[in-house]
Amino acid sequence: MSFLVVPINSWASGGHAMEPPRSPTAAMLSISPPVDFVLGATACCMACVFTNPLEVVKTRLQLQGELRSRGTYPRHYRGVLHAMVAVSRADGLRGLQKGLTAGLLYQGLMNGVRFFFYSHAEDIGLTQQPGGTIVAGAVAGALGAFVGSPAYLVKTHLQAQTLAAIAVGHQHNHQSVSSAFETIYKKQGLLGLWRGVNGAVPRVMVGSAVQLATFASAKEWVRKQKWFKEDSWMVALAGGMISSVAVAVAMTPFDVVSTRLYNQPVDELGMGKHYRGFFDCVVQVTGKEGVLALYKGLGPAYLRLGPHTILSLLFWDELRKFTYQLQGA
Repeated sequence: MSFLVVPINSWASGGHAMEPPRSPTAAMLSISPPVDFVLGATACCMACVFTNPLEVVKTRLQLQGELRSRGTYPRHYRGVLHAMVAVSRADGLRGLQKGLTAGLLYQGLMNGVRFFFYSHAEDIGLTQQPGGTIVAGAVAGALGAFVGSPAYLVKTHLQAQTLAAIAVGHQHNHQSVSSAFETIYKKQGLLGLWRGVNGAVPRVMVGSAVQLATFASAKEWVRKQKWFKEDSWMVALAGGMISSVAVAVAMTPFDVVSTRLYNQPVDELGMGKHYRGFFDCVVQVTGKEGVLALYKGLGPAYLRLGPHTILSLLFWDELRKFTYQLQGA
């Protein structure tokens, strides 16, 4: 999971729902929404390559002990580092990049749509209205989550797959990304590709809203501490990691529910065998696993948010500057 909705022409901050780093060249940029679709998607895909291992670990931790009370199941994954070692031993180092292709497709679709919508919202002046940034970010996030949902579904299935000895959650046993799409479509129809989207949309909207509300102030606080040079990328990274505390706490429960809804087995009618929907999933998870189960995977989720945010912005800003140079050539 990631989200990146960027106020294109502002300078206050940078991140999943944030503005680009300060730079003289970026201040002159005039990029159309369709071009921002491509640039935003490309930047987030580049960041995904570096952060996908933490996504694999997060998925495994969120599925571990599904609908079972603590102490009644074997814990194959005991934290982030232990999980990474366990995955590497069972599936090889390549196992840490499971679901990468589907993850890249998801990043491209979701963030491309969000960049396009947010850029358009800026063009028509929506973000200049009171609360406009939050509204545009939330709507852009919801649209992106909906469009990218089939890719996230397949990504979750593939990242959960492993050897029986350390398997957690339902094992769908797909052979590849294309076969996963094909199998889901044949068994559940077109709507089956959007199973779990009711968990994905609120997850992204909450994450985007919280980050929009916290990143600018976090980055400004870091700047005032003068730990780094004024124009250092470390200012944005530190601000991102501080903001990510709030984002991870607010978003992880939605993320856990989303992962469970996406990965659950279905019956012949395409209905989930474990959960009937978002609220049923929350009730069952808290009732059988305890309230803290909604925070499974919090560690890797937090560790992933800051770096993915800054890498996305770094790549995006550089791509925009390069595009501007081409336009002026």
